Amino acid sequence: MSRSDPCFNLFSQDIGELSPPDKFTFPFYYQAHPLCQMAAEQLQQQWLTPNTWRHNFGLDEHDANQQAISKMFGVLVVRNAQGQLGFLAAFSGKLAEQNVLKPFVPPVFDMLTQGSFYTTQSQPINAINQQIQQLESSEQLTQLTQQLTDINQQSELKIKAKQQEIVEARKQRKAQRTAGEANLTALEFKTLSIEMSRQSVQQKHALATLKAQCQLDISQAQTQLSQLTEQISALKQQRKHLSNRLQHQLFAQYQFANAHGEIRDLNSIFAETANHIPPAGAGECAAPKLLNYAYNNQYQPIAMAEFWWGKAPKSEVKKHKNFYPSCHSKCRPILTHMLAGLAVDPDPLLINTAADKDIEIVYQDDDIVVINKPAELLSVAGKKISDSVQTRMKQRFAHATGPLIVHRLDMSTSGLMVIALTSQANKALVQQFINRTVTKRYVALIEGVPTATAGDISLPLRVDLDDRPKQVVCYEHGKTAQTHWQLHKVIDDKALLHLYPKTGRTHQLRMHCAHHDGLGLPIVGDDLYGTQATRLHLHAQQLSFHHPSSNKPLHFDVPADFE
Repeated sequence: MSRSDPCFNLFSQDIGELSPPDKFTFPFYYQAHPLCQMAAEQLQQQWLTPNTWRHNFGLDEHDANQQAISKMFGVLVVRNAQGQLGFLAAFSGKLAEQNVLKPFVPPVFDMLTQGSFYTTQSQPINAINQQIQQLESSEQLTQLTQQLTDINQQSELKIKAKQQEIVEARKQRKAQRTAGEANLTALEFKTLSIEMSRQSVQQKHALATLKAQCQLDISQAQTQLSQLTEQISALKQQRKHLSNRLQHQLFAQYQFANAHGEIRDLNSIFAETANHIPPAGAGECAAPKLLNYAYNNQYQPIAMAEFWWGKAPKSEVKKHKNFYPSCHSKCRPILTHMLAGLAVDPDPLLINTAADKDIEIVYQDDDIVVINKPAELLSVAGKKISDSVQTRMKQRFAHATGPLIVHRLDMSTSGLMVIALTSQANKALVQQFINRTVTKRYVALIEGVPTATAGDISLPLRVDLDDRPKQVVCYEHGKTAQTHWQLHKVIDDKALLHLYPKTGRTHQLRMHCAHHDGLGLPIVGDDLYGTQATRLHLHAQQLSFHHPSSNKPLHFDVPADFE
């Protein structure tokens, strides 16, 4: 470790045989460089495993009953002014409720600094929070709310009773009128009719008077309640104004440099994004901390990697010690600015790796085409890459009508797809998918062997709003996702599974295999929820449906190249 900078760590092992990369890491899709792997292992052995801060990562049995707070850590291999290679380390957010801890780089801005403007200006906001909490939990609010509810209910009962009274009186008058017509003289019947009309008008007036009195009672109760709720609303509006002003001032303190020496704050960086406002926690992730410290202290960035340390979170797929890319919503705008001026590895997602792969035609007639899609080919054109099943089918079947695509496979998934050549065929096939009469079987090679030989997985999924296109398990807002699986065979220490999705959610099979509440064993080559390999070992092997014109049952089976 450098004497002059406690954040600069020299490698404890010989790195003489390791050559630094030619270009800096593209942080959103990478394989950790060996130097980064060594830096991460050294950090883990020297600092994280001893865990002198007593932070609960959920790894110790005696902390099992407490809430675990796992962390993303980052290492940045750098070269100092003397030409030595070493590394910097950082954690995302806070560690052990602190922002500054040895040997990690400090935050870009430390909100916890005693006497900072954030602490000072948070005080009136906290005072307003207390006022709101007191008013919302006050006995007066409870009483006024209940009083309004009671008056509404009582008024409704009184009005219904009066209306029923009028209905019964009307029946009686009708009976009297009928009897009078038969038994009374003309003069007597006229007198009776006048009296009954008077009674009817009197009862209608009484109902109107009752309704007016009930409405007055409700209005008075509502006015009393509104005086209190409007006070609460005014406090909330005041809190919002103070919070927005404080947030803008806070974001201005987060200033990030790049290799050109240009400095921009969060307000400026996120002004160019769709939401214009930085999300919560922006600038607190490990990667921006590391690069900013390197620029500000004249270190040359060489390579970077981030890894997860601790128990897996409930919703996401995160494995202890695994490397992961930087998140998109918080980090991408910041890192895009910070990487300017560095020679960075190209974004692999902008490279069409399926350009030289052919689509195999499995079956064809006048209505449909069944294909075997190669891995890494998009089903439909993307924002950056236009090459896809859809564009190729349009070129090959120029006479086709309708959208062609009936269903999709993930870009990395290979296998069977049915293409509709006519609008009528498309509608008929789409209806079969909606009715779930289409049967599919996937084959997947997973990282390990499950303890059972078959089972069902039901984990609701939704998109990770902070890191699209990843999915998370969410029982509140997620959509139902169900998969049946069967063990087909064991290959060395891995298992080949047959997967039968009952629903068709994005990344359903990948999440159900990888998530700890599913199989807890990611699919081999899953670069989102596991580790990279030559390809994602997931293949749509079987597809069965009824022909859209003849209604004849059709079944197709194409083996995977990894079986």
